[in-house]
Amino acid sequence: MSVYEINDIAELIRDNSYVGRGIVIGKSEDGKNAVSAYFIMGRSANSRNRVFTEKDGVLYTEPFDSSKVEDPSLIIYAAQRKYENKLIVTNGDQTDTIYDGLKAGKCFKKSLTSREFEPDAPNFTPRISGILEFNDNDFTYEMSILKSADEKGSACNRYTFSYASLNGLGHFIHTYVGDGNPLPTFQGEPERVAIPNDIDNFTNSLWDALNHENRISLYVRYTNLETGKEENRLINLNK
Repeated sequence: MSVYEINDIAELIRDNSYVGRGIVIGKSEDGKNAVSAYFIMGRSANSRNRVFTEKDGVLYTEPFDSSKVEDPSLIIYAAQRKYENKLIVTNGDQTDTIYDGLKAGKCFKKSLTSREFEPDAPNFTPRISGILEFNDNDFTYEMSILKSADEKGSACNRYTFSYASLNGLGHFIHTYVGDGNPLPTFQGEPERVAIPNDIDNFTNSLWDALNHENRISLYVRYTNLETGKEENRLINLNK
């Protein structure tokens, strides 16, 4: 297998019952669009009781039925928002940490130094984050994972990956390798995946491949690099 192989994201996840939460960032094959995607899955009633909503350009996770919320601390947050020429997407409230850090003059990596993995022992779910920076009708992007150094949550290991944008190529990072107790944490570098030109093709392929018992919500955005026009797709299992 070549280190430069580009995978079909649907093939990567189709037989995996629980990849958790996932972020994809990349460029469409024709080079016209910056692409970002974020999805959430859930096993518990608390995790499954969620929907995505978009308000004033910010993507939020919110309870589907507020009367059934058990613990909102790790499931309710802004998942995607902009700051100047940057688009932030994460799997937790570190979206706001990055946003506040950028406002204070910090970079993406420095903004995350105050955060670590989620305090949900024994899983110690990683915090995964991404940022796209737009300049001159193009963009670069970074991805980050903050994960426990051991099974006890003794320390936090921090990994940041920086990418030039290449036509048809994206990177995919997710919280878990698969299902289990405790859940096994994502390993290695973000996976290389193909990014098609058509937003509906990409959205439907990704949603259909996610385990139908555990998928909850998906949000995909294509941003035209020449005009800045955004095209979005939002799917919620709970309606």
